[in-house]
This record gives sequence, structure tokens and C-alpha cells, in this order.
Amino acid sequence: MTCPKCARSVPDDAKYCPYCGYTIVRQAPRPRQRGNGMGSAYRRGRSWTAVVTLSWALSPEGKVIWKRHTKGGFRTKNDALAYCVTAKTALTAKPEAPTLDHYWQLYESGEYKALSKSKQMAYDIAWKKLAPIAHRKVDTLTVQDLRQVVSSAAKTYYPARDMKTVLTHLFRLAGADQYVSKDLPEYILLPELHEKERTPFSDVEQAALWKLYESGDRRAAIPLIMIYTGMMPGEIQRLKIDMIDFDAHRITGAGIKTAVRKESPIYLPDIIVPVLYEEVQSGGGSDGYVWIRNEDLFYANYYAALAAAGCRRLEPYCCRHTTATALAISEGIAPQTIQKVMRWSSTKMLDRYAHPDDAAAAAAVNTLTR
Repeated sequence: MTCPKCARSVPDDAKYCPYCGYTIVRQAPRPRQRGNGMGSAYRRGRSWTAVVTLSWALSPEGKVIWKRHTKGGFRTKNDALAYCVTAKTALTAKPEAPTLDHYWQLYESGEYKALSKSKQMAYDIAWKKLAPIAHRKVDTLTVQDLRQVVSSAAKTYYPARDMKTVLTHLFRLAGADQYVSKDLPEYILLPELHEKERTPFSDVEQAALWKLYESGDRRAAIPLIMIYTGMMPGEIQRLKIDMIDFDAHRITGAGIKTAVRKESPIYLPDIIVPVLYEEVQSGGGSDGYVWIRNEDLFYANYYAALAAAGCRRLEPYCCRHTTATALAISEGIAPQTIQKVMRWSSTKMLDRYAHPDDAAAAAAVNTLTR
């Protein structure tokens, strides 16, 4: 560097000039007073104009397009720059985040409508259980909040899973609006799944139901029809006469829950056609239904038939499991055929529905030869 007094060259770190003894004072670099993006100002006539850059984008040709906000009429440059700071904050501030309830209403008006009635009902129940956080703003919810509301309202796997699924849908919508940046529902812990295995009716119990029906007790017709068709409780309760084609031995339009069950026919084995025909002829129902539309009466007659036949108190879904088990242990029936009869979307369901016993296993190994 150069000595300001004698103009001779001195070392950069020298405090005094070795030639004239002048005290060298180094000035610190002037700090930058304004950061990038804080706006600028220019003189226009006798006043100053503030310029705030809000955002930028590229045109199809690759040219940068700036989005700017300007305001003129400031008396001094400092006034214009001070305005830039407040304007930048106000113009780029994000609107206040909506509540979780807002996104439920948005979900209800969109994706929700494509769900099946049973799935809508499950999600409605799940949403009611989320009431403690429904009016919270989505950006204030934490993992702990979500875990707590689920664990306190759902003690078993499937209700907790429905709550987690609903929250996942709502957080995806909030994420699309950029109010949440993480998939918080992913961190919800679900209770352990204890899958209750349903038990099929034994051959002895099925024979007892047939004996009861042939004795004139028509209450046995419902469990027998369900066992031999694989119909679900909700399907047999909504069965109408015009859904039955006795000539083709099939029922159409009675399926519920999944698209496959709704679209697939229910096949009637020869042995059960006379039973169903007699029920139709009896005219027990009204408005075209085969039976009276009363859920309590349906279950009362079902369990009364089991008691009269001396069967175990197996729930109606066990009838469908009996169908699958009987088909699975029958020789020569392919899994794809069983899938079609049971109206499943995949043959993997056979693992859940078929319940071969020890006798069936022993008979299977005895088919092995030298």
C-alpha cells in the first residue's frame, strides 16, 4: 500500500510509515446496508419511485420475465427504500392456512364421490372421530397431534387405518396448496392387527340345516342359500325377485361393496334353486324384495335357525367362508374358477377364505402315489 503522507510504498500490514512515521489508519469496508431482493428506488422527476421484485419466470423462448411492483411519489430515496421493505413482506406473505375441516369439505366434493357407499360410510365415521382437530389450521398440526387423536379414538386396527387414510387424503390436498411440506399421517402408528378367522360350517352342521329345512322350518333357507351361493349378508337382504334368473341359475345386480361383486353374477347351484324358488313363491317380502327388509328380523331368523338345527352360533359371514372352503377342497376346481364363483378381484383371497381341516390335509397327501 502507499503512505498517504509521503506517497512511498509501505508493507500492507504496517501500522506506521517506516519513512516518515505517519500513523496509517485503515478504514473497515463499508457494510452492505441492503440485501438482495429488498427492492430498489430510482428518481423520476422531483420524486422517487420504489421497485419491489416479487417473482420471476422463464418464457417459452427462455427469456426471464420479472414480476415487479412499483409505487412512486416518495420525497426521498430513503422513503422509497423503506416502503420496499414493508411492501415486500405484505405482497409475498402467504395467506393464513385453512383448517382441516376446509380440506375435508374439498375432499367430499371431489375424490370422495368416487368411493363405494360402504367406503364413504367408513370415512364418514373416521372423520367424526377427528373432530378434536377438525378446526385446527393444517400448518399447526404436528405428528404428536395426529397420533394422539387416532390412538384415543380408535383402539383397533381398521378404524385407526381409516382415520389415517382420511388424514392422508386431506394432507395431500393441503400439500398441493403448499401449506404443509411433509406427509405427517405417514408417521401415525396403527394398533396391531388381530385378524379374527371365521369358521366354516361343518358337514354335520350343514346336514342339520338341510334336515331342519326339510322338516318345514323355512328359517333354515337363509343360511343354506348363503352357504351354497357365497352371498354376503347385505346382498341377501337386498335381493329382489327380478334379479333372479331361475332358467340361467344366476342372480345379477345384488352384489355390494366392490366393483367386481357388483358387476359379477351370483351362480345358483342346482341343489339350492328349489329352496330359493320356494322363498320367492311364498311372497314374504314387499316392493319386489324376496324377504322383508328388516335387519333385526333377518339376524333373529338366522340365529334361530342355527339354534334349532343344533349348529354353533356362527355369524352370517361364516356362510361365505363355508362356500370358499367347500370349493377349495373339491378335487379339480382351479383357483381362478373359485375366484369367479366368489367374485373376488384376486385368487389371493383364497388364503383368507378357505379353511381346510386336518381331514382334508390327510386326504390330500393320500393322493400321492409311488
